[in-house]
Amino acid sequence: MRFLYFYLMKEESDEVRAAAPEHASYWREMGLTHYLGGPFADRSGGLITFEAGSSAEAEQLVADDPFPQRGLIEQSWLKEWNLD
Repeated sequence: MRFLYFYLMKEESDEVRAAAPEHASYWREMGLTHYLGGPFADRSGGLITFEAGSSAEAEQLVADDPFPQRGLIEQSWLKEWNLD
């Protein structure tokens, strides 16, 4: 199953900057199949796509991300994505 995670940041710039390296490492180091992600050019949020075995697994991966763990996400969407 392929998922799309779209998120918008709160405006706590210093806290976001401090958490960003940990957030990036978290996603890169998991070695998820077909992972692709990164921030928007204006740093207002980002987009991540990845594969997971179930919706519950994808939800847990997002919940364990350092950004939501630190309360830095204003809005987010996790959707199963069909590429057909």
